[in-house]
Amino acid sequence: MQRINVRVDEKLKRELEAEAREKGVSSSDIVREALMEHVRRRVPQVSCLDIAQRIGIIGVYKDTPHDLSTNPEHMEGFGRD
Repeated sequence: MQRINVRVDEKLKRELEAEAREKGVSSSDIVREALMEHVRRRVPQVSCLDIAQRIGIIGVYKDTPHDLSTNPEHMEGFGRD
């Protein structure tokens, strides 16, 4: 395990130590559990691809080549009047 340092005020330190005594565990165990719960509840970042797929704009053109966006042959003449 890795060690990190966190500064807390005196009141929080006393409350943390009291809870640790009540549960019969270390203060580190209480803090570790709280951090794990915080990370578990964190909302994951959503990518532009995720949003595009959710709203249905990915794959809207049917019957097109599967390599339309990557094959240079399909780009011939693109952007010309």
